[in-house]
Amino acid sequence: MKSKGFSCLLAILLALFAISASVSAPILCRPFYYAHIEALDMPEKTGWTAEQIREAFDDVMDFLLKGTEFRTGDLLWSESGKTHFADCKVLFHLDLWIFAVTGALLLAVFWAFRRKKQRPARPAGHGPSFWAGVLILVLFGGFGAFAASDFDRAFTVFHKIFFPGKTNWVFDPRTDQIILVMPEEFFRNCAILIAALLALFVVLFFVLDKRVKISSVVDESGKNDRDQ
Repeated sequence: MKSKGFSCLLAILLALFAISASVSAPILCRPFYYAHIEALDMPEKTGWTAEQIREAFDDVMDFLLKGTEFRTGDLLWSESGKTHFADCKVLFHLDLWIFAVTGALLLAVFWAFRRKKQRPARPAGHGPSFWAGVLILVLFGGFGAFAASDFDRAFTVFHKIFFPGKTNWVFDPRTDQIILVMPEEFFRNCAILIAALLALFVVLFFVLDKRVKISSVVDESGKNDRDQ
Protein backbone atom coordinates (compact mmCIF):
# COMPACT_ATOMS: atom_id res chain seq x y z
CA MET A 1 0.00 0.00 0.00
CA LYS A 2 3.03 2.28 0.37
CA SER A 3 4.38 1.82 -3.15
CA LYS A 4 5.21 4.87 -5.23
CA GLY A 5 2.97 3.54 -7.98
CA PHE A 6 -0.02 3.50 -5.64
CA SER A 7 0.77 7.05 -4.49
CA CYS A 8 0.87 8.20 -8.13
CA LEU A 9 -2.48 6.53 -8.78
CA LEU A 10 -3.93 8.22 -5.70
CA ALA A 11 -2.60 11.59 -6.90
CA ILE A 12 -4.33 11.09 -10.26
CA LEU A 13 -7.59 10.18 -8.51
CA LEU A 14 -7.38 13.31 -6.36
CA ALA A 15 -6.67 15.49 -9.39
CA LEU A 16 -9.53 13.97 -11.41
CA PHE A 17 -11.88 14.41 -8.46
CA ALA A 18 -10.92 18.07 -8.06
CA ILE A 19 -11.22 18.79 -11.79
CA SER A 20 -14.57 17.02 -12.21
CA ALA A 21 -15.96 18.59 -9.02
CA SER A 22 -14.97 22.06 -10.19
CA VAL A 23 -16.51 21.55 -13.62
CA SER A 24 -19.66 20.11 -12.04
CA ALA A 25 -20.28 23.26 -9.99
CA PRO A 26 -21.71 25.50 -12.74
CA ILE A 27 -23.41 22.47 -14.31
CA LEU A 28 -25.33 21.49 -11.18
CA CYS A 29 -25.81 24.90 -9.56
CA ARG A 30 -28.64 26.47 -11.56
CA PRO A 31 -28.91 29.52 -9.26
CA PHE A 32 -25.47 30.46 -10.60
CA TYR A 33 -27.09 30.98 -14.00
CA TYR A 34 -30.24 32.56 -12.58
CA ALA A 35 -28.11 35.26 -10.94
CA HIS A 36 -26.93 36.30 -14.42
CA ILE A 37 -30.42 36.93 -15.83
CA GLU A 38 -30.91 40.31 -14.19
CA ALA A 39 -27.22 41.05 -13.70
CA LEU A 40 -26.65 40.92 -17.47
CA ASP A 41 -29.95 42.68 -18.28
CA MET A 42 -31.13 39.73 -20.36
CA PRO A 43 -34.85 40.66 -20.25
CA GLU A 44 -34.13 44.18 -21.48
CA LYS A 45 -31.72 42.98 -24.18
CA THR A 46 -33.86 40.13 -25.51
CA GLY A 47 -37.46 41.15 -24.84
CA TRP A 48 -38.22 37.92 -23.00
CA THR A 49 -39.24 37.86 -19.36
CA ALA A 50 -36.97 36.49 -16.66
CA GLU A 51 -39.39 33.57 -16.29
CA GLN A 52 -39.17 32.73 -20.01
CA ILE A 53 -35.37 32.86 -19.89
CA ARG A 54 -35.24 30.65 -16.82
CA GLU A 55 -37.65 28.16 -18.40
CA ALA A 56 -35.52 27.98 -21.56
CA PHE A 57 -32.36 27.37 -19.54
CA ASP A 58 -34.06 24.76 -17.34
CA ASP A 59 -35.35 22.91 -20.40
CA VAL A 60 -31.85 22.70 -21.86
CA MET A 61 -30.31 21.58 -18.55
CA ASP A 62 -33.04 18.96 -18.08
CA PHE A 63 -32.14 17.59 -21.51
CA LEU A 64 -28.44 17.58 -20.65
CA LEU A 65 -28.75 16.04 -17.19
CA LYS A 66 -32.04 14.14 -17.09
CA GLY A 67 -32.46 13.05 -20.70
CA THR A 68 -35.78 14.79 -21.22
CA GLU A 69 -36.99 15.80 -24.66
CA PHE A 70 -35.02 18.71 -26.05
CA ARG A 71 -36.82 22.02 -25.60
CA THR A 72 -35.91 25.67 -25.11
CA GLY A 73 -39.15 27.03 -23.69
CA ASP A 74 -40.60 29.73 -25.94
CA LEU A 75 -37.30 30.19 -27.79
CA LEU A 76 -36.60 28.87 -31.29
CA TRP A 77 -34.12 26.05 -31.83
CA SER A 78 -32.70 24.16 -34.80
CA GLU A 79 -31.62 20.55 -35.35
CA SER A 80 -28.02 21.75 -35.59
CA GLY A 81 -28.29 23.41 -32.19
CA LYS A 82 -29.93 20.32 -30.71
CA THR A 83 -27.08 18.18 -32.06
CA HIS A 84 -24.52 20.38 -30.32
CA PHE A 85 -26.32 20.06 -27.01
CA ALA A 86 -26.42 16.29 -27.55
CA ASP A 87 -22.62 16.41 -27.85
CA CYS A 88 -22.46 18.48 -24.67
CA LYS A 89 -24.65 15.93 -22.93
CA VAL A 90 -22.00 13.24 -23.47
CA LEU A 91 -19.31 15.45 -21.93
CA PHE A 92 -21.51 16.47 -19.00
CA HIS A 93 -22.33 12.88 -18.15
CA LEU A 94 -18.67 11.89 -18.48
CA ASP A 95 -17.66 14.62 -16.03
CA LEU A 96 -20.37 13.62 -13.53
CA TRP A 97 -19.39 9.95 -13.76
CA ILE A 98 -15.75 10.81 -13.14
CA PHE A 99 -16.81 12.94 -10.17
CA ALA A 100 -18.90 10.12 -8.68
CA VAL A 101 -16.44 7.28 -9.34
CA THR A 102 -13.32 9.10 -8.12
CA GLY A 103 -15.20 10.33 -5.06
CA ALA A 104 -16.27 6.77 -4.21
CA LEU A 105 -12.76 5.39 -4.77
CA LEU A 106 -11.18 8.10 -2.61
CA LEU A 107 -13.63 7.38 0.21
CA ALA A 108 -12.78 3.68 -0.03
CA VAL A 109 -9.03 4.38 0.05
CA PHE A 110 -9.42 6.79 2.97
CA TRP A 111 -11.43 4.19 4.91
CA ALA A 112 -8.84 1.49 4.18
CA PHE A 113 -5.97 3.69 5.36
CA ARG A 114 -7.84 4.69 8.53
CA ARG A 115 -8.72 1.07 9.27
CA LYS A 116 -5.16 -0.19 8.82
CA LYS A 117 -3.57 2.98 10.24
CA GLN A 118 -1.37 3.37 7.17
CA ARG A 119 -0.29 6.26 4.98
CA PRO A 120 0.68 6.30 1.31
CA ALA A 121 4.30 6.63 0.23
CA ARG A 122 5.75 10.14 -0.19
CA PRO A 123 7.86 10.27 -3.39
CA ALA A 124 10.47 13.07 -3.19
CA GLY A 125 9.17 13.90 0.27
CA HIS A 126 5.63 14.73 -0.84
CA GLY A 127 2.38 12.79 -0.64
CA PRO A 128 -0.36 12.23 -3.24
CA SER A 129 -2.21 15.45 -2.41
CA PHE A 130 0.86 17.56 -3.25
CA TRP A 131 1.36 15.80 -6.58
CA ALA A 132 -2.34 16.12 -7.35
CA GLY A 133 -2.01 19.88 -6.91
CA VAL A 134 1.04 19.94 -9.16
CA LEU A 135 -0.79 17.91 -11.82
CA ILE A 136 -3.70 20.37 -11.80
CA LEU A 137 -1.32 23.32 -12.15
CA VAL A 138 0.50 21.65 -15.05
CA LEU A 139 -2.74 20.77 -16.86
CA PHE A 140 -4.60 24.04 -16.35
CA GLY A 141 -2.10 26.71 -15.37
CA GLY A 142 -1.06 27.54 -18.91
CA PHE A 143 -4.54 27.36 -20.39
CA GLY A 144 -5.90 29.47 -17.54
CA ALA A 145 -3.36 32.19 -18.28
CA PHE A 146 -4.21 31.93 -21.98
CA ALA A 147 -7.95 32.27 -21.27
CA ALA A 148 -7.37 35.24 -18.98
CA SER A 149 -5.47 37.07 -21.71
CA ASP A 150 -7.74 36.15 -24.66
CA PHE A 151 -10.98 34.46 -23.63
CA ASP A 152 -12.52 34.56 -27.13
CA ARG A 153 -9.64 32.62 -28.63
CA ALA A 154 -9.48 30.23 -25.66
CA PHE A 155 -13.21 29.60 -26.07
CA THR A 156 -12.67 28.71 -29.72
CA VAL A 157 -9.69 26.46 -28.94
CA PHE A 158 -11.72 24.69 -26.25
CA HIS A 159 -14.52 23.87 -28.68
CA LYS A 160 -12.12 22.71 -31.39
CA ILE A 161 -10.51 20.32 -28.89
CA PHE A 162 -13.71 18.86 -27.44
CA PHE A 163 -15.83 19.04 -30.62
CA PRO A 164 -13.28 18.20 -33.32
CA GLY A 165 -14.37 18.70 -36.90
CA LYS A 166 -17.71 20.24 -35.90
CA THR A 167 -19.06 23.75 -36.38
CA ASN A 168 -22.55 23.31 -34.89
CA TRP A 169 -21.34 25.06 -31.73
CA VAL A 170 -21.38 28.33 -33.70
CA PHE A 171 -25.02 29.27 -33.14
CA ASP A 172 -27.13 31.50 -35.35
CA PRO A 173 -29.27 33.59 -32.96
CA ARG A 174 -32.03 33.75 -35.56
CA THR A 175 -32.57 29.98 -35.47
CA ASP A 176 -31.13 29.07 -32.05
CA GLN A 177 -32.32 31.82 -29.77
CA ILE A 178 -30.98 30.08 -26.66
CA ILE A 179 -27.58 31.61 -27.43
CA LEU A 180 -29.06 35.04 -26.77
CA VAL A 181 -29.63 34.06 -23.13
CA MET A 182 -26.28 32.28 -22.82
CA PRO A 183 -23.99 35.23 -23.55
CA GLU A 184 -20.21 35.14 -23.52
CA GLU A 185 -20.15 36.85 -20.11
CA PHE A 186 -21.95 33.86 -18.60
CA PHE A 187 -19.45 31.36 -20.02
CA ARG A 188 -16.57 33.57 -18.91
CA ASN A 189 -17.94 33.57 -15.37
CA CYS A 190 -18.33 29.79 -15.53
CA ALA A 191 -14.63 29.58 -16.44
CA ILE A 192 -13.75 31.93 -13.58
CA LEU A 193 -15.75 29.82 -11.12
CA ILE A 194 -14.07 26.62 -12.29
CA ALA A 195 -10.63 28.23 -12.10
CA ALA A 196 -11.32 29.56 -8.60
CA LEU A 197 -12.45 26.14 -7.38
CA LEU A 198 -9.40 24.48 -8.91
CA ALA A 199 -7.15 27.04 -7.21
CA LEU A 200 -8.90 26.30 -3.91
CA PHE A 201 -8.37 22.57 -4.37
CA VAL A 202 -4.67 23.14 -5.11
CA VAL A 203 -4.25 25.22 -1.95
CA LEU A 204 -6.11 22.60 0.11
CA PHE A 205 -3.98 19.81 -1.36
CA PHE A 206 -0.75 21.66 -0.56
CA VAL A 207 -1.91 22.46 2.98
CA LEU A 208 -2.97 18.84 3.50
CA ASP A 209 0.43 17.63 2.32
CA LYS A 210 2.16 20.00 4.74
CA ARG A 211 0.00 18.84 7.65
CA VAL A 212 0.61 15.17 6.85
CA LYS A 213 4.35 15.81 6.62
CA ILE A 214 4.39 17.51 10.03
CA SER A 215 2.28 14.69 11.49
CA SER A 216 4.66 12.10 10.05
CA VAL A 217 7.67 13.86 11.61
CA VAL A 218 5.92 14.01 14.98
CA ASP A 219 4.96 10.34 14.81
CA GLU A 220 8.48 9.34 13.80
CA SER A 221 9.95 11.40 16.64
CA GLY A 222 7.58 9.80 19.13
CA LYS A 223 8.47 6.34 17.83
CA ASN A 224 12.20 7.03 18.22
CA ASP A 225 11.64 8.26 21.78
CA ARG A 226 9.78 5.07 22.64
CA ASP A 227 12.48 2.93 21.08
CA GLN A 228 15.09 4.64 23.21
